[in-house]
Amino acid sequence: MAFTYNRLWKLLIDRGMTKTELRKAAGIGTTTLAKMGNNEQVSMEVLDKICTVLGCPIEDVVEHIAG
Repeated sequence: MAFTYNRLWKLLIDRGMTKTELRKAAGIGTTTLAKMGNNEQVSMEVLDKICTVLGCPIEDVVEHIAG
């Protein structure tokens, strides 16, 4: 499986929010954020926290890349 969080990074830019601000607001760790920066898998709980903080659906945060 391959995932990308490019949609999340773009959303943060559009909202003028830093990754650190997101991390603190969502209550996720620096290691988790680093995994996302490397397009590695994170738990659904983490994605739920991010979606809740940003008030957006999951498809605005993560994209599955087929292939």
